[in-house]
Amino acid sequence: MFRASETLGIPRGRALARPFYFVTVVFLAAVFQAGLPGPATAQSGTQITAARTWPAPDYTRITLESQEALKFSVLSLKDPERLAVDLEGIEVTEALSGLTEKISANDPYIKGMRIGNFRPGVVRLVFDLKSEIKPQVFTLAPVGDYGHRLVIDVYPLEPPDPLLVFLDKLQAQGEDGAVSPDADSAGRAPGGRPAPRRPEAARLIIVVLDAGHGGEDPGARGRRGTYEKNVTLAIAHKLKARIDREPNMRAVLTRDGDYYLPLQMRVEKAQRVRADLFVSIHADAFIRPHARGASVFALSERGATSAAASWLANQENAADLIGGVNLRGKDPYLKMTLADLKITAQINDSLKAGRAVLAELGGVNDLHKADVEQAGFAVLKSDIPSILVETAFISNPAEELRLRSTAYQNKVAEALFNGIKRYFAKNPPQARDRIALNQ
Repeated sequence: MFRASETLGIPRGRALARPFYFVTVVFLAAVFQAGLPGPATAQSGTQITAARTWPAPDYTRITLESQEALKFSVLSLKDPERLAVDLEGIEVTEALSGLTEKISANDPYIKGMRIGNFRPGVVRLVFDLKSEIKPQVFTLAPVGDYGHRLVIDVYPLEPPDPLLVFLDKLQAQGEDGAVSPDADSAGRAPGGRPAPRRPEAARLIIVVLDAGHGGEDPGARGRRGTYEKNVTLAIAHKLKARIDREPNMRAVLTRDGDYYLPLQMRVEKAQRVRADLFVSIHADAFIRPHARGASVFALSERGATSAAASWLANQENAADLIGGVNLRGKDPYLKMTLADLKITAQINDSLKAGRAVLAELGGVNDLHKADVEQAGFAVLKSDIPSILVETAFISNPAEELRLRSTAYQNKVAEALFNGIKRYFAKNPPQARDRIALNQ
């Protein structure tokens, strides 16, 4: 239960005139004691049927699912930093009250939360924050298996820069070839001596691995209950480990846990780390369970190469509707159109990478199509060579069993690695400006 001052957004320790403060607290305490929600009743108001939290390095998402669209207002509170979300005409169900226990102690942005009646007919959620944030709170209409959703996205005021994170890891591993940390901007150590350099290594190849779906978006689901989002993440982790063991190659994951990233944010991450190749990993599904085999796709400039490719692109592009993206107001992500890209060169390189990967996948699974197909996949729209790999059909019972197998996941990861390595052996990347990389 809230203290009255905390419920109203008054920080702990903030002094008020004693008589007024005492009377107010006593009065409000009586109101709250009488007005706190009791056991759930069908007549109380709109029910919260599910409450979920998805902490991630980029942001933390809270999702409230309900039978009807929720009416809400948002208030940021200072000293200390808090976010208050007022919900009108709702019932405090077990699902909602249980949300307080789902906030993890290692959540990067939220310390904890409290729930209580703010005034008659209004329930207030207060999130105690670890730092200043930029919240986005919006609603989503029913889609798929979901009802109405209220999404509370807690973004840091200064978002983590994937390039700096990547460079920090390289420097920690002693692999960046940069000058000594105590060198000046001219590359000289104190006293004017040339700063020592580690031996120059060959050009570092950066591959961004995108585990499809995640968080609110489970992707396809097999008959045995296997979620695509879990399979893709498992394969991405295994492929990253294999790439990172190779000299002069390093992998970056768009997501390393169970949370959703909008499609354009995945593209932006690849661009920020100056990736040489972008590989989006998926597990296909179709309405008929007999469909089987692996497929590789590249972007198309003139429409899909088949009706099946067009259908799949539409399915994958709908991920933002299920995963949940704020479509109101200013788009926080880069808008990318084909006209903005060096599209012909990108597609040519993507097709080369796709063919190399497809040839290797043929050694561990049947191929659904013998050629790289093309369609308008949103996640492939960038100036980076990009492919989307459907590792198998999760809707096929036999292939679902294989996708659940660690041994098969390792085989897929090894095949993808061999295809990627084969592509770069024939198409070495251009020299990268080390100064530009560190900007």
